[in-house]
Order: sequence, then structure tokens, then C-alpha cells
Amino acid sequence: MSKLAEAIRDLEDELALQIVEEEIAQGRNPLDIVAEANEGLVMVGDLFGEETYYLGELMFSVEIMESIMNKLTPLLESSGEGQGNKGKVVIGTVHGDIHDVGKNIVISLLRSSGFEVIDLGIDVSTGDFVDAVRDIDTKVLGLSALLNTTYPEMKNVIDALEEAGVRDQVKVIIGGTICTEAVREFTGADAFATQTMAGVEFCNEVYS
Repeated sequence: MSKLAEAIRDLEDELALQIVEEEIAQGRNPLDIVAEANEGLVMVGDLFGEETYYLGELMFSVEIMESIMNKLTPLLESSGEGQGNKGKVVIGTVHGDIHDVGKNIVISLLRSSGFEVIDLGIDVSTGDFVDAVRDIDTKVLGLSALLNTTYPEMKNVIDALEEAGVRDQVKVIIGGTICTEAVREFTGADAFATQTMAGVEFCNEVYS
């Protein structure tokens, strides 16, 4: 376990930011720093699932990650090979959830990896997701959420894509610390990701 992951797991915000600053100064690849930070965030998610941590701790870890990404995003974007060359990805936080840190991290990584990302924002209605798939030439739709109460809404979106006759146009990936294989099966998504880089890898596979 890296020192950064451990600091995030233990919710030591000042230490985590100090470690990030040191790693930036040492010339570390920003993607490697994100991977370390994400490792800590996943561990917080596991502790939340075990009821060792509660929603307050989970939200605080997300705030720590947001502060880290504020430092890393400019480095990620400047290291990209060009935006929009690989293809388009549509992403949004589903209706009933206003959390966007995880979504924004994935967006930064996707853009730095050469994808054009259409961000629908937070609390996105089912109809807006369907319209985006219908109107935008994309092969990937990302549904993001933090709250486990949004499982049914993810399923609603995928069911609506079926009803609109556009489900076969896209691969749907659901993302967030709450996502599991069981949630993927329930919603009908093609994949799930609890780690940000897994989402990027999925998009690379779809567009390869």
C-alpha cells in the first residue's frame, strides 16, 4: 500500500495533499498518483460497505480526492495526446444523485487519454441520457453514482435505452464505489468500475 493510499484510507487530508505535492515535485507521472489515490478511495469504499465507515467518512474521502484532482487535472490535461481523437464518450450522474467527483476524475483521465467527453452533469434525467445516445455519435455511455439508492435509476436508464431502440448502439458502464457485479447484473449494464482507470480501460477496449 502506498503512503498516499494509506493517508486517504485514514482520512488524513493534509498528509495526503502533502504527499501529492511531493510526488508532483519529484516528477511522478500524474496517472500513477491518481492510481495511488484511487486505491485509497476504494479502501474507504470497502470500509463503508463493512459499516466501519459511514456516509460522513465516505463523503470526506471524496472531498480529499477532489482536492487532489484539483492539483492533478492541469497536469493530466497537459500530458494528453490530443482530445477527441479516439472517439466520444457520454457520461453523467444519474437522477437522484448530485455527486460528481468520481465522474470528473474519469472525465479528466479520458480527455488526457484522447477521448472527447460529453459531460451531461449531475442529477441527469433518463430522457436526457436517451436523447444523448440518440443524438451523439458515441459507443460508450457512463452512468455515475455514489448513493446506493440510485440502483433502480441506473436500471431505468438502460431499460429506457431498450424501449427507445438505441441500446445496441452503446456499451453502458456504471461507475462508483457502490457498484458491484450484482449491481451490474441488476441494471443490465455491460460493465462496472470502482476504480477510475478501469473506466478508461473499458473505453479503450470499446474503441479499439
